[in-house]
Amino acid sequence: MRKLVFFDTTLRDGEQAPGFSMKTEEKIRLALQLEKLGVDVIEAGFPISSPGDFEAVQKVSEVITESSVCGLSRAARKDIEAAWEALKGARKPRIHTFLATSDIHMKYKLQKSREEVLSMAVDAVKLAVNLCPDVEFSAEDATRSDPEFLYKVIEEVIKAGASTVNLPDTVGYATPEDMYSFISGVMNNVPNIDKAVISTHNHNDLGLGVANALAAIRAGASQIECTINGIGERAGNAALEEIVMAVNVRKDRFPDVECSINTKELYRTSRMLTNITGVEVQPNKAVVGKNAFAHEAGIHQDGVLKERTTYEIMTAESVGFPSNALVLGKHSGRNAFTTRLKELGYSLSPEGLEKAFAEFKDLADKKKEIYDEDLEAIVLGRAAEHKKYYELEYVGFSSGTGSVPTVTMKLRRQDGSVITDASIGDGPVHAAFRTVERICGAEGRLKSYRINAVTPGKDAQGEVTLTAEFDGAGFNVGGKGYSTDVLVASVEAYLDALNGYLAKKENLK
Repeated sequence: MRKLVFFDTTLRDGEQAPGFSMKTEEKIRLALQLEKLGVDVIEAGFPISSPGDFEAVQKVSEVITESSVCGLSRAARKDIEAAWEALKGARKPRIHTFLATSDIHMKYKLQKSREEVLSMAVDAVKLAVNLCPDVEFSAEDATRSDPEFLYKVIEEVIKAGASTVNLPDTVGYATPEDMYSFISGVMNNVPNIDKAVISTHNHNDLGLGVANALAAIRAGASQIECTINGIGERAGNAALEEIVMAVNVRKDRFPDVECSINTKELYRTSRMLTNITGVEVQPNKAVVGKNAFAHEAGIHQDGVLKERTTYEIMTAESVGFPSNALVLGKHSGRNAFTTRLKELGYSLSPEGLEKAFAEFKDLADKKKEIYDEDLEAIVLGRAAEHKKYYELEYVGFSSGTGSVPTVTMKLRRQDGSVITDASIGDGPVHAAFRTVERICGAEGRLKSYRINAVTPGKDAQGEVTLTAEFDGAGFNVGGKGYSTDVLVASVEAYLDALNGYLAKKENLK
């Protein structure tokens, strides 16, 4: 059997997509879930790119014990040294260095000759190997590179010590037929190919990312670079959950490969990512979408009731979908609440459980039906908490046709004092944000703002996710808030972002 290595780049390539940026503590939380999922390699960031990315790679390295932790670097000394500095506390560190090998990239981006690029690639790998025993080299835009030149680069970087060679379809140009021929060509034309793991990284610009990844596996690739929910640059990357289930369901097509992914953690990992980013997957998303196991057509329903396999090729339970949609209400006790959390895979400290239960009872008074998604919002929102410089005590809104939107607010500071103020604005949300800024003495600029319904129904919790920049600091912070009142959720999200900014500002002192 051939071990299929899953290299997850959600925290690096995935986070680069607009609207998907994550705080360091969110990256740590997701990294721990990726480890629980069974991911072999977690690419935690690009250390040289920013102090935040460096810190994230460093912090993830400190907490991950089973998976390898990887940091990206260009083929340059300062990048490689920065990556190692961030990774050196990891139990299983990996330096991932890359350089473009296609003529179009070498001519227009690098402005280097083939000879220069080959020398840079070899020198980068040699430097990385002197620092770290596990080194991966990526030939950027490999699928559009001249094959003979690419074969030479692969051969030389393996000689230099690269234990993994990644061959990305950087712009998502390949078709499955192209990918099979491409990987087969590499396997058959590089003399020392048996000395390294061959990896593939497929972008989804033509919607073929997963298909190309599967073709690469059949041709001999043993590492798959992918992301949760397929997030990433432009149209995203091949989705980890789809590749895993394709290999598992179609064992007849992949009889010689095995992987260590715990498929029952797929749905939970997907939900954690959407909770962190505030970006939901489409309902018909394969494997983890809300409708992935739903049947509405009468013929389908009749068939499934008689024999599940008539219309289902995998079970909801196999990917960790909650077996119960509606579980609790306002009369439910602590034991039922705790039991359901355990069934969903969540474990809280006694103090955290008490606070979460109090939030649950408060929500149950406002909603007739409590869904698993409501419980996840409580638990995941609590897991993301950081130091609170300001907390909401009261907010009142006055707005409507022909009136000036006005907000009155009370915020409690860290020292226990309460400040009251009011503002007007173009709308209630604008007025609320201005009030927060007046009380806290900070000037904010909203960069993104999204509202989602956590569950079905008119009384569903509103989930507000936003990013903002405060006081022209030069970096964005994210915030999240939940409430059955979306205006209140908006205030909570803005305060969450402000508290995150103040915490980051304090740490930079």
